[in-house]
Amino acid sequence: MTQRKPEGMAFETWVEHQIRTADERGDFADLPGAGKPLPRRDGPEDTYAWAMAWARRQEPDASFLPPSLALGRERDDLPGRLAGLTSEDRVRAAVREFNARVAAAWRQPLDGPPLVVRMHDEEERVAEWRAHRPPPAEPEQVDAQQPPRRGGWWRRRR
Repeated sequence: MTQRKPEGMAFETWVEHQIRTADERGDFADLPGAGKPLPRRDGPEDTYAWAMAWARRQEPDASFLPPSLALGRERDDLPGRLAGLTSEDRVRAAVREFNARVAAAWRQPLDGPPLVVRMHDEEERVAEWRAHRPPPAEPEQVDAQQPPRRGGWWRRRR
């Protein structure tokens, strides 16, 4: 709404005009929750209750947590993240990076409630990662009766 209200027009009339023109353009069509009743509100109607209900509707995210609690949650989530990595070097690097941040938090405490976060044992995490990996594929057997494959067309030109 970048337009200014024309002089001499009542504010309510101007707002109703904006709503009507937006509805005619179809700006309100296909909105999520259209045609559904509003959720029932049972309980206190204060800002704290609203904020708690909003936080419950959101995806659980560590960005809402104080840094000390976020580090604790990250420690719990690290094995799940490691399962998605594709190489042992990346697993080791992720564990080392996490342990370095824990060591920094031990030297200079983070904001939030005091929380003792333990480091992950790198070898233990790597062994767990290996145990959950599918076994490596066996190399295909080369049939000795097939003639050797000829080189590409560029070699035949010589």
